[in-house]
Amino acid sequence: MLFEYDIIVVGGGHAGCEAAAAAATMGCQTLLVTMDMTKFAQMSCNPAVGGVAKGQIVREIDALGGRMGIITDRSTIQFRMLNRSKGPAMWSPRAQCDKGRFSAEWRHELENTQNLYIWQDAATELLFAPAPETNAAPSDNLPDETTTSFNSAPGTISSAAESDADSDPTLRNAPSAAGKLAIRGVRTRMGVEFSCRKVILTSGTFLGGVMHCGASHAEGGRAGDAASHGITESLRAIGFETGRMKTGTPARLDARTIDFEILEPQYGDENPAKFSFSPETKPIKEQLPCFLVYTSKEVHDILRTGFDRSPLFNGTICGIGPRYCPSIEDKLRTFADKDQHQLFLEPEGSSTNEYYLNGFSSSLPWEVQWKALHKIRGFEDLHIFRPGYAIEYDYFPPTQLHHSLETKLVSGLYFAGQVNGTTGYEEAAAQGLIAGINAHRAMKGESPVVLKRDEAYIGVLIDDLVTKGVDEPYRMFTSRAEYRILLRQDNADIRLTPLGYKIGLISQKQYDHFTKKNTLVESLISFAREQSVKAAEINDYLKSVDSEPLSQGRKLYDILMRNNVTFDSLQNALPKLRKFIAANEITPEAIEEAEIQIKYKGYIEREKFIAEKLRRLENIRIPENFDFHSMNALTIEARQKLSRIRPETIGQASRIPGVSPADVNVLLVKFWR
Repeated sequence: MLFEYDIIVVGGGHAGCEAAAAAATMGCQTLLVTMDMTKFAQMSCNPAVGGVAKGQIVREIDALGGRMGIITDRSTIQFRMLNRSKGPAMWSPRAQCDKGRFSAEWRHELENTQNLYIWQDAATELLFAPAPETNAAPSDNLPDETTTSFNSAPGTISSAAESDADSDPTLRNAPSAAGKLAIRGVRTRMGVEFSCRKVILTSGTFLGGVMHCGASHAEGGRAGDAASHGITESLRAIGFETGRMKTGTPARLDARTIDFEILEPQYGDENPAKFSFSPETKPIKEQLPCFLVYTSKEVHDILRTGFDRSPLFNGTICGIGPRYCPSIEDKLRTFADKDQHQLFLEPEGSSTNEYYLNGFSSSLPWEVQWKALHKIRGFEDLHIFRPGYAIEYDYFPPTQLHHSLETKLVSGLYFAGQVNGTTGYEEAAAQGLIAGINAHRAMKGESPVVLKRDEAYIGVLIDDLVTKGVDEPYRMFTSRAEYRILLRQDNADIRLTPLGYKIGLISQKQYDHFTKKNTLVESLISFAREQSVKAAEINDYLKSVDSEPLSQGRKLYDILMRNNVTFDSLQNALPKLRKFIAANEITPEAIEEAEIQIKYKGYIEREKFIAEKLRRLENIRIPENFDFHSMNALTIEARQKLSRIRPETIGQASRIPGVSPADVNVLLVKFWR
């Protein structure tokens, strides 16, 4: 049993699992502290992965060497590629998962990851010491008695310095008097103290978690699980800003009491794809359907009777919540003129009767929920496993973080997941992966991995968080990204797998598979560029797809740039193409990628040009401790925002709300050499 580790990860949710797996795989002795080993990466809300922009994130996680894509493929019960009717920039994979298997697969993965150890307990305190850059001795050599911990009561200190704090009240809420702090370890509810050099905090909804259902409330991070106390207080005591977030979940329904015969089924794709680029996983073969159900005016009238007892409405819950994922009561208030709302009835697994009613999140009294649900067509004899509820919990505004996800106040402390004000399994997992990577790299004295906005949706996500903060829980959408044609789900491996290989998360076998696929894509594009097609051999085909016939021969590449013309359909018209594909064993994935690169070449090149121009601003750095208040040419709002966020570059400064183009020009005059 070890009591000293390189990295400790607090929390076993989606962020914690990715962080721990990444840090351990890269070579760090890593401890994962979680309250329940049976609930790793628990899908507390809908057991689904992906969706618009979120699916792109999962593919990026996989391309970097994270595990979410692989785990999803192993537990998928239905797969759909959303937005196929639109261009490839909008295609987004989504999988309904078996939540029990998803968690079990994660447990198997973690328990068999070298350098990774698990401790089942609740972390209640973080331990600190003066950072190396202070006058104190280097933190690696600090004796145990200098380690400082802040207890759950704000303003109290327990350590060898406790007597000094008692005699000097200024020390109680001002540990910074000794200089910037560095993380030194974690203390758990059982009183066990673990030492480390880095901590990644991923406690999700558990920090000060309170669940609400009507007038009833109880402490907890989710139904059946206790809240966590002590961490928020310890961080608030040393100067961290905190706030309260809220979110909610629907009732869970018993399939045995639902009349599926009268509901509208929603099937998965006929030829499903998968999330992971790895050849180790395969697309699902047997899928379970989801179902459409609808509310009614009668249902709405019943729900409105409980509005005065809804914690979301009557002031009981003060935290901020997501406008994009509203409760059913929010929908009724916002869209008061609508007589019905569409809901999705989705299975929670292949071996359970539990169903999730997507779109019916609620904090209304359970009896109001029960009465309203029974008025939905198909639910007349419904049994409910548990009602919907809202949850309120602590978070830390992410403007307190560097792009590496390391905190600005404490060296070696990283935040990832819902503690940063985000929602969504995918957003959490992405942050956990980056935090795990960067904690390891900091251990080795290497520069952090910071993905640019034109490199990955993960880069957009993190830049938005640390630059803009969250006025509401953050969920990734395509509209957040400026370079959607560059950040497609199909090319995530091309964008990120070389980086994953370089930093040690992608194995040689995985990388060889990637290079082989890339070679196939390039060979097919080259074939299309070189192959001439005569009008006589292609015109009948072109007419069949409503495309203008040729008057003379053209390159296959040019023909493929037309609408409705695809490699797949062309194989029947052009035997030489079919022969080339068969002879080179070109996979459907490689064919799709080649086709997208050909059809959208102009758009891709234009976005690359724009991205390169704007990237120049990212190369103009701002000194770390620059006094923005000394620049009277800046607006007062800009000075305030810049001083709070502390942007590292003019590019980041330009994205801060309240910093105008005129303010950016002032900064350019000052710092552009």
